[in-house]
Amino acid sequence: MKLKKWMGVGALALSSVVLLTACGGGSNGNSGDGGSGSSEQLTFMFRGGQDEKKAYEAAIKQFEEKEDVKVKMIVTDADQYATKLQAAISGGNTPDVFYIEQGNVMAYVDNGVLLDITDEIEKSDFDLNNIWEYGVNSYRYDGEKIGQGAIYGLPKDVGPMALGYNKDMFEEAGVEAPDKDKPMTWDEFLEVSDKLTRDTDGDGKDDQWATGFNVNWSLQSFVWSNGGDWINEDKTKVTVDTPEFAEALQLFADLQNKYELTPSVADAQTLDTYQRWMNGEIAFFPVGPWDMSTYAGLDFEYDLIPWPAGSTGKSATYIGSLGIGVSAKTKQPDKAVKLVEYLSASEEGQQKLIDAQIQIPNLIDMAEKWASDTESVPSNKKEFLDIVQDYGHAMPAASTYNAEWYDEFFINIQPVLDGDQTAADYVKEEQPKMQDKLDAAIQQQKTAK
Repeated sequence: MKLKKWMGVGALALSSVVLLTACGGGSNGNSGDGGSGSSEQLTFMFRGGQDEKKAYEAAIKQFEEKEDVKVKMIVTDADQYATKLQAAISGGNTPDVFYIEQGNVMAYVDNGVLLDITDEIEKSDFDLNNIWEYGVNSYRYDGEKIGQGAIYGLPKDVGPMALGYNKDMFEEAGVEAPDKDKPMTWDEFLEVSDKLTRDTDGDGKDDQWATGFNVNWSLQSFVWSNGGDWINEDKTKVTVDTPEFAEALQLFADLQNKYELTPSVADAQTLDTYQRWMNGEIAFFPVGPWDMSTYAGLDFEYDLIPWPAGSTGKSATYIGSLGIGVSAKTKQPDKAVKLVEYLSASEEGQQKLIDAQIQIPNLIDMAEKWASDTESVPSNKKEFLDIVQDYGHAMPAASTYNAEWYDEFFINIQPVLDGDQTAADYVKEEQPKMQDKLDAAIQQQKTAK
């Protein structure tokens, strides 16, 4: 999931299933029709920017030569992908191979869209244990729960959302660089952030800030590290109405309204926080692996650190993922599965994506070697792996039948972000609304069967 813009804490971004995963922002390319009816070529539908498109063009050219098959690439913008894929499915023109969102796996399987590729994967010569377990399990489904059972896809990637910081800004402010191995407490984070929020040109107005977090993509870290969550382990009860959750949400809002560490609403309207980060005006900002190609052109050096920790004393953040699946109606299942394997699990295919700086390697041994490179930026690439192996969480709606219950949380959150409503009051109001929608999603799954 490549998020092109990070609006300020006071600006609410849209939340949807499409944006609950890793990778794939912006851009264009060979859009068009194609689908499982073709026996002369495979069709592969994905979303991505120019860097990703070029990487796939190179990888697929190698695959075509190796397997003696033609592959037609269908590329869409991120915000159009779900609509166009659904239209293709509804029209009986499902691509042979396509990106699948974590949150869509259950519905696609129950409705006969995805092919069970377990046998083919288990017979393959690559080591399934050398692919991130989180990535593989995101596309397992036993008819009841995600994470176990048959394999309906392999990970295109896993997307750990790390915390980046502007190293140059720390040096210029005379502030000691953060520890790359030990997370700051919330109090320590506030103390450091106060030193980095400054008026650098002497006009009486801050023009440099500590944070620029977006509520849709950063609140998770605050909540999880404080012992809160959106849903219980059984995925049957909404749990936002707890003191731990309310405390985390209140701190998130207070970053702007109480501590003034984030650009104001007026500042954000002038220039959003993503652009301010790119301009070197924000000290701390979330960084995903897909950002590396874009951030290679920054005028300052950045690196990665653990997210600050709440009452648990442990960092937390989310890991997204996109999967690559095969249409249940493909006329070339063997070749289609081979394409999935090549893009997800071959060293050759992975190397093209790594060279493009759009993801971490799916192969664990390859990833460890990649992260050992401390010369290129960011030097602490190991932080991405620590998230995958240790402190990362799946998004709350990644393993429920739909995301409507989760999206409900963000619809009316603006008064909290603006300081006009307390977090405690808000979560108390939202819990029953969210529970109703979660109950509906559970019933929808039962009905589908």
